[in-house]
Amino acid sequence: MPRKFFLTTVVAAVLGASAIPASANEVNIRQYGYAHSAGGTQTGIHNRIGVYQSGRYNKMISRQTGQRNLAVVGQDGRRNFAETRQYGSRNTAGVGQFGARHTTILTQDGNGNIAAGVQVGHGCKADVNQSGQGNVTAFVQDCF
Repeated sequence: MPRKFFLTTVVAAVLGASAIPASANEVNIRQYGYAHSAGGTQTGIHNRIGVYQSGRYNKMISRQTGQRNLAVVGQDGRRNFAETRQYGSRNTAGVGQFGARHTTILTQDGNGNIAAGVQVGHGCKADVNQSGQGNVTAFVQDCF
C-alpha cells in the first residue's frame, strides 16, 4: 500500500507540474538608485508589466484585469509617481517621465485602447482616462 501511495503521489506531482499554463502573466522590474517602490496586481492571462525607475524615491503601481494588457513605465529622475489601471483586453499604456516630481495616472477601461506619455522637466501632472474601445491618446509635456 505505501508503494502505490508513493507512485500515485509522484505521478500526480509530475502531471500537476506539467499543467502549469503557458499563458501566465509577466512582470519585469529594474530599479537601480534607492528607495524605489513598485507594486500591483494582475488578474487574467497574458498581461505584461515593465517598470525600470533609476534615480531615487520613484514609485509605481500597476493593476491589470483581463487579458493581453501591456503597461510600461520608465521614470529616471527622482520622486516621480506613475499608476496604470487596465480593465479589459489588449490595452497598451506607456508613461516615460525623466526629471523630478512628475505624476501620471493612466486608466483604461475597455478593449484595444492605447495611451502613451513622456513629461521631461519637473512637476508635470497627467491624468488620462480611456473608456470604451479603440481610443488613442498621446501626451507630451515639458514643465520646467
